[in-house]
Amino acid sequence: MSNQTLRVVARLIALPDKVEELKALLLGLIEPTRQEVGVTKYELLQNQSDPTDFTFVEEWTSLEALDTHLNSPHLLGAVAKLEGLVAAAPDIRHYHLLA
Repeated sequence: MSNQTLRVVARLIALPDKVEELKALLLGLIEPTRQEVGVTKYELLQNQSDPTDFTFVEEWTSLEALDTHLNSPHLLGAVAKLEGLVAAAPDIRHYHLLA
């Protein structure tokens, strides 16, 4: 299993009056993250029927690459700005592809 990529799904729910602010913050993560070593996919989705619902779909070559991302200045800076923008803590899940 060590040669499998790590998949991450990270969901954030904006406060109803903070959708555009959260969207701008999350969009700011795309380019610096895509430049990181070990990222093979980093996409941001917004739910069509619920615009407060944002989801990152990520693919990393290793847990070490993901750990580096989680400690990167751009991600830590964004996390520090989440208070007052989100309805709850982000829901972050790690997966391995089975088939």
